Amino acid sequence: MKNFLIIILLTGFLVMPLPGAEEKAKRELTPVEKSIARGIAYLLSQQNDEGAIGAKEDKRSNANAFTGLSLMAMIAVGHQPKDETPEGRALAKALDFILKNDRMDETGYYGKADGSRMYGHGIVTLMLSEMVGMGVDARQDSLIRERCQKAVDLIVRAQNIDKHDQRFKGGWRYQPDAHDADLSVTVWQVMALRAAKNAGLVVPKETIDSAIRYIKASYHSNRDQDGRPLNLNSAFAYQPGGGPSYSTASMGLLALQICGEYDAPELKGTVAWLREQKVKTSHRFFYYGTYYYTQGMYQRGGELGKEALKEVENVFLAEQKEDGSWQGHSGEGMSKTYSTALAILSLSVNCHFMPIYQR
Repeated sequence: MKNFLIIILLTGFLVMPLPGAEEKAKRELTPVEKSIARGIAYLLSQQNDEGAIGAKEDKRSNANAFTGLSLMAMIAVGHQPKDETPEGRALAKALDFILKNDRMDETGYYGKADGSRMYGHGIVTLMLSEMVGMGVDARQDSLIRERCQKAVDLIVRAQNIDKHDQRFKGGWRYQPDAHDADLSVTVWQVMALRAAKNAGLVVPKETIDSAIRYIKASYHSNRDQDGRPLNLNSAFAYQPGGGPSYSTASMGLLALQICGEYDAPELKGTVAWLREQKVKTSHRFFYYGTYYYTQGMYQRGGELGKEALKEVENVFLAEQKEDGSWQGHSGEGMSKTYSTALAILSLSVNCHFMPIYQR
């Protein structure tokens, strides 16, 4: 206290501390903040000695994908690997796991070691892109950037594999050498590429442009002579020519906006279609779809984004289990780690810590 008074006398003024974690801790947390904190605690409980998150519950595989999703969920609400907290230490340990030499193969592929295929590769690449500059030291920062660029390069090469059907040109599928494509795998790669570009990594413009064309081709509608969709109450399908679903509609909604296509007519049609569907746990791939839905509606902004988030919050608060987790529903077939990470990413839409989701 004596030294503090001396500083005041020498400087002639008192600098008041900015509101921070200590002040936040003094106020009552909102129900959503409490829910997120319980979800984070569940993810930490699922970390094994190697640093992988989810392996305690799901011993089959997907260690890269689940750890990547969990890392994103934690950084989305403000935790960092440098933090001297249980969350910070868990983040640093999980990041070390992902950066181990055996997690990525010699081609730069993250989807082989854990069997998560291009899904896992896109998730890990997105996570690493968001972590550029957030490592615990210069060595880890350098390794994050190096591994991330190598992973990005694989995504670019995979898109350029000759497609047997030109409807699939510009997209990605389960494996890097696939000759077809689907929207689900494609959107993970697109988000990873956009995040990597934002982080200053090398991403060819033509790769993004080609992906945008594929995503738009997945919109379910006849088109006029100029290529504009005629049906403005429709949405994106799993593959071109198919019908829309809650999850695929939400994927396309977010992906096009992340690529800067805010005025695309396909988005207007998808918003109209999704508003009729409502946020219901009976939707197939509910957690997966709602992650995209919440972020996509947030990008639309205004009352639309607020209404969508409130709807999602009401459902997720009711669905959370006693242990802090969320459990996937019909057709989801994944572990509680997967569902919990996606639920946190959905509820954290207003936190603004991840650049890829900022408007």
